[in-house]
Amino acid sequence: MAMQTQDFSNHKRHFPLFHFIASPLLAVYVVYSIYALVRAPSLATAMGVVLAAGVTAALFASRLMVLTVQNRVIRLEMTMRLQRVLGAAAAADALAKLSLGRLLALRFASDAELPVLITRVLSQELSTNLQVKQAIREWQPDLLRA
Repeated sequence: MAMQTQDFSNHKRHFPLFHFIASPLLAVYVVYSIYALVRAPSLATAMGVVLAAGVTAALFASRLMVLTVQNRVIRLEMTMRLQRVLGAAAAADALAKLSLGRLLALRFASDAELPVLITRVLSQELSTNLQVKQAIREWQPDLLRA
């Protein structure tokens, strides 16, 4: 199976079940529940709003938990990669100075351009995650994201 080409322009990922089905359906349910409560205030319609809010909160909490675990895995992968590319001492120094966001953005860089990009990030030349991603020339795809 051929690896898909990925670059800055197409690296964002949408999880269809979450982004296009569950979230919109819950949004409709929340709006309907509030409408029902306004039209016919009662304990039952109030509980419908509470249920809608609770299910919506649970959906988004589960998504945040998945992304947190994903970020921890990426941080571990980048720690190992930086140790291989920079050496243990330089990797430890870089990891102490890089924010998690910059580290996550740097994961798309090739091993060859990683040291230069880290230097640019630490010198504040690249001060946002977006700038880091845009500066990458040899994009390494990450196709297994949540």
